[in-house]
This record gives sequence, C-alpha cells and structure tokens, in this order.
Amino acid sequence: MPKLIPRASTLSTAPAVAWFVVFMVAPLTVLFVVSVGVRGPDGGYAGGFTFDNYLELGNRLAPIWNTLKFSLLGTAVTLLVAYPLAYYIAVKAGRRKLVLLALVIVPFWTSMLIRTYAWTFLLGSNGLPAVLREWGVVDDLRLLNTPFAIVLGIVYNYLPLMLLPIYVALERLDPSLRAASKDLGAGRLATFRQVTLPLSAPGVVGGCLLVLIPVMGEYLIPVLLGGGRSYFLGNALADLFLQSRNWPLGAALAGAFILLMTAILLVGTAVARRLSGAATTGSPA
Repeated sequence: MPKLIPRASTLSTAPAVAWFVVFMVAPLTVLFVVSVGVRGPDGGYAGGFTFDNYLELGNRLAPIWNTLKFSLLGTAVTLLVAYPLAYYIAVKAGRRKLVLLALVIVPFWTSMLIRTYAWTFLLGSNGLPAVLREWGVVDDLRLLNTPFAIVLGIVYNYLPLMLLPIYVALERLDPSLRAASKDLGAGRLATFRQVTLPLSAPGVVGGCLLVLIPVMGEYLIPVLLGGGRSYFLGNALADLFLQSRNWPLGAALAGAFILLMTAILLVGTAVARRLSGAATTGSPA
C-alpha cells in the first residue's frame, strides 16, 4: 500500500505538468530555437544557427527604454492613486466598503479595448479640451497622443490590480497597533510611517508587480492613446513579426524581454517575502 502513494501523487500532478510543458516549456523552446535562426529571403524563419540576432538587440534599445520608462512611471502613479483609496476603503469606509470596492472592480470587467477607446473620445479634440476651451480655461490643449494620455490609460486600466493587494494588506492590519502608536504619543503621520506603511509593504510590492509586469507587455494603450509615437516593446514585436517578418530578431527581442520580466519578478518576490517576514516577526526589514 505505501508504494501506491507516490504513484497516485504522480498521477494527480500529471495534468499540471502536462499543461506546464505544453503551454510554457514548448513555446519557450520554440522561441529560443527561432531566436538563434536566420531570417528567410521572404521573411519568416529559415533555420540555421547564429547569435547575430542577440547582438542586433543593441540597436533596439529605444523600445526597451520607452517600455521601462512608461512602465515604471505608470506603476508609480498608479500606486500614488491606489494607496490612499485602498486606505480609505479598508480603514475609513465602514459599511460603504463593499460598494466602493464594487465601483473599482466592476469597470474592470468591461473589455479593455472598450475602456481605452472611451478615453480616446474623452481626451480627443471634441472631448475634455473642447469643454475647457468653452469654459475659457485654455485656448488650445492637446491631451490625446501624448505621454500624459499613456500614463492616464495605464492608471485607469490597471488600478484594480494595484488597489486589491494593498487593500487586503491594510484590511488584515490589526487596528490596535495604530491605536497603541497613538497612545504612545505618535501623531497620524508618524503612525502611518512607522506602523501602517511597513506592515502594508508586502501588498504594495505585490500590487506593483501585478501592474508593472503586464504594462511592460502593453500594446493597446500606446497605439490608441499615444498614437504610436511612444514605441513600446509590444509594438516593436508586432512590427518585427507581422510587418518586416523578421521572426528570428523578434524572437530574440521577446526572449530578452522575458528574461527581463523574470528578473524583475524574482527580485520583487524576494523583496515581498522579506517584507512579509519582517512584518510578521516585527523585526526591521
């Protein structure tokens, strides 16, 4: 009977292993094989073996820089918007908590394409700029196809992914800790800096990762709200695979992109674990 236990355990994990191999290992293997290949005369993949595609990445730094710049900026602004809102919902909202959470989450169920298209009308010449001109606030204002529009689109579309982990961290925070801090003479700002913020730091790191990773692969927002003027990695990959049909170079760029995201994810996970352990034990991070 004991010999049957490992076999049963193996059978129970077989579907997960098969899923991982088919949808994770196999695509990444194909991606790597294509990335060290040669482009065909008419495009596509023509076999062969070369590392020239990876060496060519040195000339493709512009989309990488734009992606990192807007991803970090968008994540930072989303955090600045999400943290006060999550704090209010978790600590101050009381019975309105579920209603406010619903107001944040329900729009997220709508297609991202529809939500982003809505902002093209709001930020276009006949939208908010026209209203401000009518009120005499500005004479000429351009919001669409600007970096501001891209950051706004990131914040609006990814706000729930940032807010929910922070909300959960704040919700689990024992209110008696804040009360004890105030009883010991700490003001509101000191209590927030020394108690609330450190204990909610794992939720902050988790929310930042949930926003930063998908934003780095964003394609829709730069095209619709940025007018294609800010070239993201997603746009570069679409052009390499669909327009110029340089599959090996596109695969090399995608592979480097995956390695970059993996490194960010590993670092963020390590930081979150350390902060979570420090918050649990009460020792300094």
